[in-house]
Amino acid sequence: MDIAFYAPLKSPAHPVPSGDRLMARLLIEAMRRAGHVVFVASELRSFTTSPDDPADTEIRRIANAEIERLASLWQTEGAPDVWFAYHPYYKTPDLIGPALCRRFGMAYVTAEASYSRRRNIGQWARSQADVLEAVRSAAVNFCFTARDRQGLEQAAPVARFAGLAPFLDTAPFLTVTPQPRRGHLIAVAMMRPGDKMASFSMLADALDLIADEDWMLSIVGDGKMRAELEQRLAGFGPERIRFYGERSAEDIVRLLGESAVYVWPGCGEAYGLAYLEAQAAGVPVVAQATGGVPEVVRDGITGILTPDGDVSAYAAAVRRMLRDEPLRHTMAGAARAFVLEERSIARASGVIDGYLRKALAER
Repeated sequence: MDIAFYAPLKSPAHPVPSGDRLMARLLIEAMRRAGHVVFVASELRSFTTSPDDPADTEIRRIANAEIERLASLWQTEGAPDVWFAYHPYYKTPDLIGPALCRRFGMAYVTAEASYSRRRNIGQWARSQADVLEAVRSAAVNFCFTARDRQGLEQAAPVARFAGLAPFLDTAPFLTVTPQPRRGHLIAVAMMRPGDKMASFSMLADALDLIADEDWMLSIVGDGKMRAELEQRLAGFGPERIRFYGERSAEDIVRLLGESAVYVWPGCGEAYGLAYLEAQAAGVPVVAQATGGVPEVVRDGITGILTPDGDVSAYAAAVRRMLRDEPLRHTMAGAARAFVLEERSIARASGVIDGYLRKALAER
């Protein structure tokens, strides 16, 4: 099939690394591995920062122009078979695909769409209406988490849904044999305001509570909040905290393979591909049982999940991992097997391909 791919939040070609960019690239690769021709249809970012963001009017104007640009192109060259929209939600609705699908009779598909009734304020209410209309019209909506699926099913019970567990390209991890150094903790995240810094702050508070333990923390990532984070952690000294900055994917795989425990609270985390990366490298996780994190970490098997916002419980879980080496070792093996066997891009490719072929047959 010819598949037009569109990510209204962040293009796969965006220069700033993030989980959204990575998942967009993984979805494209998964479909290409199934033999489909996939291209990015538009680079328009429909993101609005608030329910009264004045940019919304201009975004919608550009979206209409994109519809006409693509329509003109496809009237000459032929339209694709499928429009695949990744991560439409109240801040970034797909303002292009549904109109083109109606005009050209293409199948419409979404992945990681979401809906929240409490966001029906200002122009976000209009954006959510756009999301629901698109979800209802979709041949299939791939849901990565039970929470997202439940929200959509309540708002659009007649829509068609399919589960698609978050996944990775596991190939880079197959070439590395984990060689964890006891007491070595690691976190991989961008340093930006909001949920990321909330997680860093919670992690720092937890480390304060286990300062008597023998540990060292490696932090991979960068961002405009780095100076603030460095100041917060300065009291531990450079012998305990190492900042690696932004690193290549190959470097991250290597650093994970040298680490014993992945520590990231996951405040406001949708699910977190970094958790899957850590586990693929044989690193068990300590996180909170919040958002979509339980979709990617098996509590008590591949890591420990603690109650949302409970710093003491989080610190106790890290302490347990540091002290109980047999437990950590068992979880490390289970974590690696879980991702390599159940969350590979090959497995996801088969799931996506099956639903795409069904959608095209029913069109």
